[in-house]
Order: sequence, then structure tokens, then C-alpha cells
Amino acid sequence: MTTTETDRKLKTALDESRLLILGAQVLFGFQFQATFQDLFGSIPDVSRWIHGAGLMFLLVSICFLIAPSLHHQILFQGESREGAIGTATWFAGASLLPFTLGLGAAAFVAFERLFGRTVGSLVSISFLLTGLTLLYGVGFALRRHRKTPSVPGNEGETQLKTKIEQMLTEARVMLPGGQALLGFQLVATLTKSFHELPYTYQYIHAAGLCAVALAVTLLMTPAAVHRIAFAGEDDAGFFRIGSLLVIAASCSLAFGIAADVAVVFYKISRSNIVAGSSGVGALYMLLAAWLAYPYWRRAAPSSASKKASHG
Repeated sequence: MTTTETDRKLKTALDESRLLILGAQVLFGFQFQATFQDLFGSIPDVSRWIHGAGLMFLLVSICFLIAPSLHHQILFQGESREGAIGTATWFAGASLLPFTLGLGAAAFVAFERLFGRTVGSLVSISFLLTGLTLLYGVGFALRRHRKTPSVPGNEGETQLKTKIEQMLTEARVMLPGGQALLGFQLVATLTKSFHELPYTYQYIHAAGLCAVALAVTLLMTPAAVHRIAFAGEDDAGFFRIGSLLVIAASCSLAFGIAADVAVVFYKISRSNIVAGSSGVGALYMLLAAWLAYPYWRRAAPSSASKKASHG
């Protein structure tokens, strides 16, 4: 596979991640904001737990859709490689199942409230079957096996212009979700339900809001720096700065999301243990998928080579 073709395929994969993540982000925002609505406390306990499960499914979907951008910057250091395309393809495919499950959970809660549990269950199942059929069934039915000849280890260096374009695209993959969540976080502070929370969880929410605001600002900074400091010119220094900003933003975004996951599960369960476990679990999952795993993979070859040289 030529360098130009690899660049094109990777850009297409990133653009598809942007398309897929929009639906997951909007639905995730609904799941979060719904817990602060006046009628949320009146729905059955089972429905509240289903709502919480839907929130976590959508979080997994968002985690998977953002992961390829960070793997590309950390593991592949912004280079267009077949491995980066394969990573984006795997994560995109894996993200569709938790998205569909989250959609089904949201449909159950909404339609149970309107028409009762039987109708809610039927609508939820229909959403699940429709989603699985369209998102997986059509793709597998039309799938074609193509052999693409390539020479391992002989992939050319990616042009600086392409690396910068891909880095800015990756910032755009992450930015809308952060902006949407920040909006929901700000609105939540004006609800009656929020002020009924213990002060500890109000402060956790405030900390999460600040973390998401920082993430959004960090993701917007590369575009501003590129235009103001570098006049839109391609520069290796700008690419390094932009890549670091995107990686730093993911860390801040993970903390912000985890904080609000803890708040949501406190509202569902009224249990500090459940809330704390949910928040820590969400943080661990996001940091592991976005940062720890690609950094570990990046260090693994060098570690192996050092052992070989010492042997």
C-alpha cells in the first residue's frame, strides 16, 4: 500500500469516527441530563438502573471512538500506518454494539414512562434489533475480502502537512463531545435536583465541569496556535505542540467524565460505594484505553530490543 493511499484511508477512518461519535455523544448527554430532571426520581428502581447501564454502554462506545485518535498520536506518533487504520477499524466496529445497547436502554426508559413496561420492552427490543441489523448486518452481508499487497516495514514517512491535517481532525473528533457535555454540566447546576445533592457531589460535579472546560480549551488551542503563531503554515514545532495538547485534553476529559459518572450513579443508587466505584471504573477504563495501552505498546518494542541486545 502506497503512502498516499495509506494517508487517504486513515483520513477516511478518522472522518467515519467523527460521524459515528456524534450520535453517541448526543445520546450520552441525554442520559446524563435526564438524571437531573424532576421526574427521574419517580421512575421505578429497575428503570433507573437500566438508565445507568445505558449510560455506561454509551461511555464505552465513546471511549472506543476516541481511542484511535490517541493511538495514532501516541503509538504511531502521527505517522500514517496500516496498523493505525486497523486500529481505527477495530474500535469503530466494536463501538457499535455498546452504542446499540445504550440506545435500547434509553428507549426502554422513555417508552416505559409513556406507555408502560410492556411497550417499553417491545420498543427497546425493536431498537436493538434494528440497530444490530443496520450497523452490523448490512456491513457483514456486503463485506468483500480484498487482498492489499504491502511490504511490512517499508512504509514511507508521512508528509508534515498530512500529519497536521490528521492531528486537527483528531481534535475535532474529541471536541464536540466535550462541548456537549460541558453544556449539560452547566445546565445541570441550575436544576432543583442538583441542589438536592450532598455538597460532596456538588463539588465533584464542579470539579468535573472544570476538567471538561479545560479539555475543550486544550482541544481548541491547536487551531488558534496554528493560525496566530504559525500563520497557518506547516511546521514541525506546531505538530509537536498540537499533538501534546490533544493528548493532554484526553486526560482532562477522562477525569471530567468520570466525575459526572460518579454523580449520576449516586443519584441512581444513593450509595457512596456505588458512585465511587462507577467513577473510578470509568476513569480507569478511559485512561487505560486512551493513554496507558498505547504508551505501553509504544514502549514494548524498545524494551524487547534492549533485552535482545543485552542477551
